[in-house]
Amino acid sequence: MNKTIGIVAHVDAGKTTFSEQLLYHTKSIRQKGRVDHRDAYLDRHDIEKARGITVFADQGLITYKDSNYFLIDTPGHVDFSPEMERAIQVMDYAIVMVSAVEGVEGHTETVWQLLQKHHIPTFFFINKTDREGANATGVLDEIRTNLTEDVCDLTTTFHNGEMKEELIEFIAERDEQLLEYYMESGYDKNLWLQTLQQHIKENKIFACSSGSALQDIGVIDFFDSLDQLTKTFYSDDGDFAGQVYKIRYDDGIRVTFLKAVNGSVRVRDEISYGDEENRVTEKVTQLRIYHGGSFKTVDRVAAGEIFGVVGLSKASVGDGVGTLKEKVRYEMVPTLKSKVVFDSSVHVKEVLQCFDILDAEDPSLHVLWDENFQEIYIHVMGVIQLEVLEQLVKNRFGFNISFAEPKILYKETVERQVIGYGHFEPLKHYAEVHLNIEPTERNSGIIFESDCHPNDLSVGNQNLIRRHLFERYHHGLLTGSALTDVKITLLTGKAHNKHTSGGDFREATYRALRQGLEKAKNVLLEPYYNFKVKVELDHIGRVLSDIQQAHGTFDPPETIGDKVIVQGRVPVATFMNYNFMFASFTHGKGRLNLQFGGYDRCHNEEAVIKRLDYDKDADLEYTSNSIFCAKGQGYKVPWDQAENKMHCL
Repeated sequence: MNKTIGIVAHVDAGKTTFSEQLLYHTKSIRQKGRVDHRDAYLDRHDIEKARGITVFADQGLITYKDSNYFLIDTPGHVDFSPEMERAIQVMDYAIVMVSAVEGVEGHTETVWQLLQKHHIPTFFFINKTDREGANATGVLDEIRTNLTEDVCDLTTTFHNGEMKEELIEFIAERDEQLLEYYMESGYDKNLWLQTLQQHIKENKIFACSSGSALQDIGVIDFFDSLDQLTKTFYSDDGDFAGQVYKIRYDDGIRVTFLKAVNGSVRVRDEISYGDEENRVTEKVTQLRIYHGGSFKTVDRVAAGEIFGVVGLSKASVGDGVGTLKEKVRYEMVPTLKSKVVFDSSVHVKEVLQCFDILDAEDPSLHVLWDENFQEIYIHVMGVIQLEVLEQLVKNRFGFNISFAEPKILYKETVERQVIGYGHFEPLKHYAEVHLNIEPTERNSGIIFESDCHPNDLSVGNQNLIRRHLFERYHHGLLTGSALTDVKITLLTGKAHNKHTSGGDFREATYRALRQGLEKAKNVLLEPYYNFKVKVELDHIGRVLSDIQQAHGTFDPPETIGDKVIVQGRVPVATFMNYNFMFASFTHGKGRLNLQFGGYDRCHNEEAVIKRLDYDKDADLEYTSNSIFCAKGQGYKVPWDQAENKMHCL
């Protein structure tokens, strides 16, 4: 039985140490390493060893009883959350590590909500029970209060399939039929075990144990319980289906990491991936099973396995492979952007080539090349990520870079419906596009629909227009930031049998979009945090005042004992560094959880527009003017006059 388990947590909860114990006790490694000794098996990169944190989601292999486990140790630092989320997508089960000293921390709640969103069955391990100030019982109560009430402690209530009365009743209370059986016939070991397995699988019950990974207390007992309570049902029959969750360059070779969810694949098989319009079929030239930094080549892999493929040159993270065609959407998105700074002795194209590789490995970077200014920009989660990237580029590519101070990543949308018209007709070219542009709900992105009849424009050309709308971020008029939260409907269009050629519909589509934005009421959006603050009563006045000064909003505070909890929303721009101030005045005893809460109207739109000083008429990539042809020569028509000249009206 193949099972993929991932270990997730707030930074410094002990994930990597826990992984080392599992690998050692299952004879997957010969010697235990330690993070502080810089020899942990899964923290194999120089950057991870130097910083003592996990940056990359690497895997280990465990064979235990009748199961093969693919163990993924994920980053715990918030700056590397996208790497953690990509790993979550392929987990069958997750283990959330919580420190018995620090308890449920801010990022723990973020991780938990991601696991719930992706329906990943979850276990808890309360770690560091050997430390001074440890309170496993108190932390279990925190889990019940902040995460889920449906958590049961297995530490003393479950052993070799046998359950104590406390656990027996806990399970029965959550299953009506089982409770009825219990009242009439009493406890049945196999029935209770099957029910607990099923409830864990369905996210109805969350099992928990406690111990110390560093002192090797309770780890293997917990894993034995997990082995008994987890099942997967993969089939090798049928067509192959898989999902890309990671891309790495290993000694210059592009390796695409997949989770097989159905069927099997062999070396030299051809597999397809990508969306319906851009389906790519390539031959598998090598299959690799990774264990830490090493791998073995195999001829065949089957459903439930995680493996590397050589031969897929264009696959991207999140792609469905084979019969699985849906592309994964990720929640953890950066809210900052930064310019790459490098010495003039290094050619810009060389730097861009390196960042294209990093972009394939971490698509959340969204590497952007500004042809006009010959500059490279990336999207980032925070300053720690930038520090790691500096070191990574130096180690892998051999030159020094730095980054400009990160800036907020703004977006733009429209407030009301408009129609945009674009016409592109230099001599021997022809395309015309009419687009209806209307606002949609926040954080919905760009939605496309076609109301154009195939008699007016072929389906092929309609798909071409759709592709051009989704092939890149489109600049808004206020700051040049990416357009979002709009529904774009193709109303009609026109091609010429003889003169329409490649690129004409791109020109007409961009011009139609831009002409519509010229007529629209444009709105600037900024990223927001959803926050949750827990402080002592003495500090709540200060916290509420800080939130108001940061242009945030909050729900009525809730008092629980001597603590106050307040939740709300606040702009990232005004709150991104608040955690340092918060830790100072609460003396480290308060808890602040910041989660990306999507985009909403910018609280200081005018000031941002003035500061960014974007000139819409000087944007070389976009123009709202159309081009028409007369007497064998093309000529420009300004956006406010173009509508009257359109051929389809």
